[in-house]
Amino acid sequence: MPLHGWLILDKPLGLGSTQGVSAAKRALRTAGHPKARVGHGGTLDPLATGVLPIAIGEATKLAGRMLDSDKVYDFTIRFGVQTSTLDAEGEAVAESDARPSLADIEAILPRFTGPIEQVPPAYSALKVDGKRAYALARAGEDVVLATRAVTIHSLAIVPVGGGGRLEEITLSASVSKGTYIRSLARDIALALGTVGHVTMLRRTKAGPFTLAHAISLDKLDEAAKGASLQELLLPLTAGLDDIPVLAVSPDQAIALRQGRRLVGIAAPPGLHLAIDGTTPVALVEMEQDVKVVRGFNLMSE
Repeated sequence: MPLHGWLILDKPLGLGSTQGVSAAKRALRTAGHPKARVGHGGTLDPLATGVLPIAIGEATKLAGRMLDSDKVYDFTIRFGVQTSTLDAEGEAVAESDARPSLADIEAILPRFTGPIEQVPPAYSALKVDGKRAYALARAGEDVVLATRAVTIHSLAIVPVGGGGRLEEITLSASVSKGTYIRSLARDIALALGTVGHVTMLRRTKAGPFTLAHAISLDKLDEAAKGASLQELLLPLTAGLDDIPVLAVSPDQAIALRQGRRLVGIAAPPGLHLAIDGTTPVALVEMEQDVKVVRGFNLMSE
């Protein structure tokens, strides 16, 4: 039977997001499941760890929503050196002897909370004249990226001991889509009168998924070999916990699967998840009628 749903990986250091997708595909093959579409819901750099949602089957139709969702990260800024990549992988491009105190950092964080403007890192996947910025930067070209508006919903210090001047600080940030934590770290360090780079980056939440849902690659491999992969799979609807449900009849479900609009249904305007019994039918938009936004090819139980 084809699988449809989410595997949430706790991505280890050094693994790329596409490698995480490949690991899920291997697990499906090992467990003997039919070939299925597999995708991820938000890129994590190889030097980052943490929550990487992997969409299986019909859940891949929701990967775009996951990309647009808010994320939460823990990250450590080491002061005194700014690197070309704004993380530990790059070469030093600026240095400073200045070190902030805990009070300095506490005072500066409100400046970086709420709507802010930031310049993405030159080493990013954004495109410049059709080419990836990181490819241009690695080729030695001067990469200039446009400032973008993002929102930092919350920014807090992970408790530290001691006092005096600090060599590093760990923060936790809840951010909107499009936020670059490396840029945030760079800008915080500059505002503190020094420079800095990220030495640790861990995503603790992506959309509705947290580390509590996440599994290691070893556990994924073990489940695949034991033919118990389905036990680790979260349902397709787990990615839609913020969407109200619209119950539809079998006949209405057939109409929606055919892309037809429904009339005469009373529900608040906005996005809804149409469900026939326990089977997701489609994401629909409620206006004067019910319009399909994204249909799911799932058989009613």
